[in-house]
Amino acid sequence: MTRLRLGLLLLGLLAAGALAAPLLGLWLGHDSGAPDLFNRYAAPSAAHPLGTDDLGRDLLTRLLEGARVSLAVGIATALAAALIGTAAGILAAWRGGFVEALIMRLADGLLALPALPLLVVLAAVDPAVIGLPRGEAVSDMARIIIILTLFGWVGVARLARAAALSVLARDHIRAARALGVTEARLLRRHVLPALAAPVSVATALAVAGAILAESTLSFLGLGIAPPAPSWGNMLANAQELVFSAPMAAVWPGLAILAAVAGCTLVADGLRAR
Repeated sequence: MTRLRLGLLLLGLLAAGALAAPLLGLWLGHDSGAPDLFNRYAAPSAAHPLGTDDLGRDLLTRLLEGARVSLAVGIATALAAALIGTAAGILAAWRGGFVEALIMRLADGLLALPALPLLVVLAAVDPAVIGLPRGEAVSDMARIIIILTLFGWVGVARLARAAALSVLARDHIRAARALGVTEARLLRRHVLPALAAPVSVATALAVAGAILAESTLSFLGLGIAPPAPSWGNMLANAQELVFSAPMAAVWPGLAILAAVAGCTLVADGLRAR
């Protein structure tokens, strides 16, 4: 429980900071997207608590606005993957036969693919090809969520299938079927509750994985496009001057570490319950 509370505390602080980012910008009198070339890489001060970046923009407000992007992508991707994966796993376990073989072979095929190179290739596709506008943060986020969900459901599906097969093979399920209980009721009352624990753990870990993937793609210039802030493109902007202005890279790196650690602690806490 201690791990769960600590993880929730870390994620709660990041979420609270992300929600408060616009208000903080108004209070400090900064526009996170407005450059100030005469104030590049300024040291921390009352006006800029964490200093400024390569264009003189306030690091704290950009860091918190980047949290909005990373957390939104992580949570949306994990929830979408959990819903699709759980439905696919239950369907495979329930129907069996050709349906199960088709779903599991599709999952095996996606697992066999080299994930990172394929993510890079898909992320480089023009957003207009899938009907999304170019150069908008929301469009970039939607594109990344779709790409990550395409691969993220596989692990949840395999986990859900294994748990569902275990439940459906129990004697009380056979007895309920013999008494005429409907399949929908069996799935709702017996299978879904049994999946809650493993799927919630997998979802918490999926949030961490999605945050890392989004940061990687943004760092490579294939994710959230500047000037919209994300932890990945903040690291990319700071990489050339990492020795002369190290804090511009340290803060987004610490933010990624805190988010991933929080998700991992939540997953460990849920697993231990």
